[in-house]
Amino acid sequence: MALATDWTQGYVADLGYTHGFYRELTPTMLSFVALAAGQASLDATTPFRFCELGCGQGVSMNVLAAANPHAEFYATDFNPSQVAGARALAAEAGLTNLSFFDTPFAAFANEPGLPVEFDVIALHGIYSWVGAENRQAIVDFIARKLKVGGLVYVSYNALPGWSGSAPLRQLMYLHGKATGGPTGGRLEPALAFAERLINANAAFFRVNPGLKERFERLKGQPRNYLAHEYFNDAWSLFYHSDVAADLSAAKLTFLGSAALLEGVDGINLTEEQRTILAETQDPTQREVLKDYMFNQQFRRDVFVKGPLPVPPRIAREAWLAQRFALSTPRPDVTLTVRGALGDANLQADVYNPIIEALADGPKTLQALVADKAIDALGSARIIEALTVLIGAGHVQPCLPTKDEGKRAKSTRAFNAAVCERARDNADLSYLASPVTGGGITVDRIQQLFLLAISQNAKQPDDWAKFAWTALSTAGQRMVKDGKTLATPEENVAELAARASTFAEKTLPVLKSLQVA
Repeated sequence: MALATDWTQGYVADLGYTHGFYRELTPTMLSFVALAAGQASLDATTPFRFCELGCGQGVSMNVLAAANPHAEFYATDFNPSQVAGARALAAEAGLTNLSFFDTPFAAFANEPGLPVEFDVIALHGIYSWVGAENRQAIVDFIARKLKVGGLVYVSYNALPGWSGSAPLRQLMYLHGKATGGPTGGRLEPALAFAERLINANAAFFRVNPGLKERFERLKGQPRNYLAHEYFNDAWSLFYHSDVAADLSAAKLTFLGSAALLEGVDGINLTEEQRTILAETQDPTQREVLKDYMFNQQFRRDVFVKGPLPVPPRIAREAWLAQRFALSTPRPDVTLTVRGALGDANLQADVYNPIIEALADGPKTLQALVADKAIDALGSARIIEALTVLIGAGHVQPCLPTKDEGKRAKSTRAFNAAVCERARDNADLSYLASPVTGGGITVDRIQQLFLLAISQNAKQPDDWAKFAWTALSTAGQRMVKDGKTLATPEENVAELAARASTFAEKTLPVLKSLQVA
């Protein structure tokens, strides 16, 4: 069995984390959470300083640094290989407003290269996966380095939602420890053993039948994700009240959830549940009660150091000035969202006018209500509709048009570097938008199409041929309906079909967001 070295502290280090971009970290998203809560917050249009603790592969920080060249970004991760990769991407993109470190949390506040204070400190997928000593170091860092009025984003595995599934995680963790060897070699045996126990009609799974369905979904998850979720030595579950109590030591107050759909009562709560919440005066208790009502498994909390309510007049002006953009192709925007109560159908007469208006390009709320059909809906319904559309991922809050040209210069360089990497692999699936100030999902094949366009390929068929040259040079093939396509003709035909759909649906959205 391979012995963990001291610096890993039981955290999986021999298998890299996924190359994810986490939209909740986007400054405009965090500002929107505060706007929706009626609180003063980060002004993402002015210079600010952002710190991520536990940045993984550094994709989020690279994307955000590219899309917000007026800001400074700092990040640390315990894994030097991931930090080296993050720095390499920043160098390829020519980013000069981004610094990566491999400094431990306990020593990071004393790192000479850090500023005195940060406007935002974020940690995604960290708090549940480190031990008590590191959690205390995180709280101490926040207490020392977060400015008054600053925001903290923290996500964690939550109770009570995880209470039924935690034994499955423990089963796989213990099997992996007993098996030994590299993490990658322990995953499949652990999954197979858990399935064997389920099929042996173990009473725990018999009285918890929902775990069988969860396990089936689990088998389809990326293996790198499973390794970091199920095989770390440190793994803790928290009630919201636990985390709120921890962070109160750093003078933080809960502001709201970055999972915006959770704040929409109509899709999450029955009338009786709303009554119970209305009778609950303590805000922390109310959040915990909601977690029971939702059976919450994962929380995305935003805290503030010094809440400051905004007067209604100022709040209205901020709402009217806020710009929004459609980030899903119009034909793919459905009027169904999933809440705690299941699927909910959205009112077409409320949502369609807003969606149609944004399909023409990014607009401020002031511009949206210039349409009489939208204005007639009333501010409450318009704001709820925009919140739902953002929560569903169809719409993004945006930066204003001021300085968009400077942002576009930075994102063009970053996106070109990412698309160039698509010749070799599919690790990076996000490009930066100067409009949203964040990342947009663009898969490898679509990146190759954009690379072809940048080299003056005019037609979808030409993009397909370009993509096939890149794939075949790398010894790779397309997969359709679970089968690898064998011949060049089959591969080019599949790529041509995708290129045609890309030209019709996706490319207009990317142009609107100035990604293409």
